[in-house]
Amino acid sequence: MEEELTYEKAGVSLKRASEAINRIKKLVRKTHRTSVLSDIGHFAAFFAFDKERYKDPVLVSSTDGVGTKLKIAFMLDKHNTVGIDLVAMCVNDIIVHGATPLFFLDYIATGHLSPEKIEQIMEGIVEGCAQADCAIVGGEMAEMPDFYKPGEYDLAGFVVGIVDREKIIDGSEISVGHQIIGLASSGLHSNGYSLVRKLFFEQLKWPLDKYLESCQCTLGEELLKPTRIYVPAILNILKDFRIAGMAHITGGGIPENLSRILPKGCKAVIKKGSWKIPPIFQIIQQTGKIKEEEMIRTFNCGIGLILVVNAKYCDEVMDRLRGLKETPYIIGEILERKENESIVEFV
Repeated sequence: MEEELTYEKAGVSLKRASEAINRIKKLVRKTHRTSVLSDIGHFAAFFAFDKERYKDPVLVSSTDGVGTKLKIAFMLDKHNTVGIDLVAMCVNDIIVHGATPLFFLDYIATGHLSPEKIEQIMEGIVEGCAQADCAIVGGEMAEMPDFYKPGEYDLAGFVVGIVDREKIIDGSEISVGHQIIGLASSGLHSNGYSLVRKLFFEQLKWPLDKYLESCQCTLGEELLKPTRIYVPAILNILKDFRIAGMAHITGGGIPENLSRILPKGCKAVIKKGSWKIPPIFQIIQQTGKIKEEEMIRTFNCGIGLILVVNAKYCDEVMDRLRGLKETPYIIGEILERKENESIVEFV
């Protein structure tokens, strides 16, 4: 007689799922505020925003993941920082439009659900949401046997924010003479890791515990540095200054992302050497013999977010950003673009 088949024997444990949920409930509740009307466990989440604060509210949403940076977390068996990356990649995408993050949802998929590992991942997500002042209202954990390699998982994040229609920032106000401010990144953030892993682990065969003197940390520590969250600083700036345009510098680097917000007839001229490039980028370029053009279009190269501002109050914005513990640089300006000229030029 054949053994009775159960979901557990097929590789899916409802017991582990229940334990994981119980472990993360307390963590998630730390991000809740009065606007959150539901607890973890409902079929859907309820969130009531303050209508009195907005004349003509517009909801702004974004979704993203962490990409192959997760491979570094697997290799180090360190999972409490990639959640920060997950939140950062989403909230930085909506803050550039002037939107305040309201709530966040996550999706965690794995072959074998480990409550301990889920708890570590959620610690990072909670930390990221705390930095962005964003509530976690729900999520999904999917245990899919044989779909992922042992010990591996994937993450996806979803954020919803709000902005008054008249305060939406989309780059349409950018004009000739505006200055370009770049905010320092914390390192690689969450882009370019397929190239990085091929270079360091396949070609150079460096171990993760290799100490990088110029970075003052090990290779693994450098590669796992969380993506910087710019939400608090930008919301502060928007209280007193009208920003013409902003760009989150992710895959495609400065050229691809800045070009997305420039109006017709405008080009951005970026001055090389106008900001400090973190050592990790120099290590990558030198050891991999990578051309400058490839570096610029693959990595953020030390600039995680760009603001385009009126020259009249550029210095004031710079001073405010420094006071908010950001590291800003004036990295270029907006000039008139003639036919056949590049949208973003490096000089």
